[in-house]
Amino acid sequence: MLDLQTLARIRLTLRPRSQMLIANTMLALNYGWLPGVGIALEGAENVPSEPVIFAMNHTDRFNYWPFQYQLYRQLNRFTATWVKGKYYENAVIARFMEWTNNIPTVSRGYLITRDFISTCNRRPNDAEYAALRNWVNAVAKLRGAESDAEELVVPDREAIPTEILETPREMLGRRFDPSGESYAEAINALFRQMMQRFVALNLERRELGLDLLVFPQGTRSKRLSRGHVGLAQIALHLRQPIVPVGCSGSDLAYPSSSPWAKRSQIVYRIGAPMSYESFAEYHVPPFEPFTPEAEWTHRDAFQGLVDRVMGRINELVDEPYRLAEGLDSDGVSGSDRFV
Repeated sequence: MLDLQTLARIRLTLRPRSQMLIANTMLALNYGWLPGVGIALEGAENVPSEPVIFAMNHTDRFNYWPFQYQLYRQLNRFTATWVKGKYYENAVIARFMEWTNNIPTVSRGYLITRDFISTCNRRPNDAEYAALRNWVNAVAKLRGAESDAEELVVPDREAIPTEILETPREMLGRRFDPSGESYAEAINALFRQMMQRFVALNLERRELGLDLLVFPQGTRSKRLSRGHVGLAQIALHLRQPIVPVGCSGSDLAYPSSSPWAKRSQIVYRIGAPMSYESFAEYHVPPFEPFTPEAEWTHRDAFQGLVDRVMGRINELVDEPYRLAEGLDSDGVSGSDRFV
């Protein structure tokens, strides 16, 4: 599973051998011979020489593979990619993720779901997850508002199993003692500790000279949906350019969970880079990313920047992939997103 120990051992490299090995064997065979996948990288001239943050729509499980393949073959560039914590549930897949320069994203939803499974030996149902998430979010909001009035937040205890509230345990690498703190306080403290390591990995990636690949939607969806604010926090914190990328056709190459692509034509359109100076209206004073304080104080700026990026991606994709009505995702929801 994704815990503090897993995050601590992740190491990134400028020229990841595992990525090159996969590109030169499996992907070269798949895209060049069996069944013949056409990959077009339009607008490659838009990529600056400095490390950038690529922001791309996420239509299927593997639409980053053809993009990384072409970046390597055509531009000799490599990425670190944000991936979901749930891909670290399987030990073999977790090692694969570590070897191929991925940075696991952490969310309060993942922590809630993973701890619930470890404690109760089952997934939370919708009512349980909602009760826990609402409580955790409410306490985080109070922290962001610099208020200590946690007693004003009353959790729906009838919907929460007693084991979750009263069992002392290791919570993904952090000790939880219910006699000294509430469950919501523990989840938020764990989240903060994990996100500090996450930010450190993103800084290490920039210093190495690696590009970063981010899917702002946060989950797979054929049509674009509203983006999450993590992209904006990293871009503003590191003061890096964002390069929008529109992917069209990859869902036809990868219609299932199989990593072998079907015959198809995939087009990646790379838009003009958005320099840090170009989104000056969203600049904020120095802040610690992914903290309640930052999200409470600068939420409008974060969301405004992400909305602008999603609009740019929308201009780069074919019609079937453009923004959905209501900006809603057609992907999975609830705790199913995290396991």
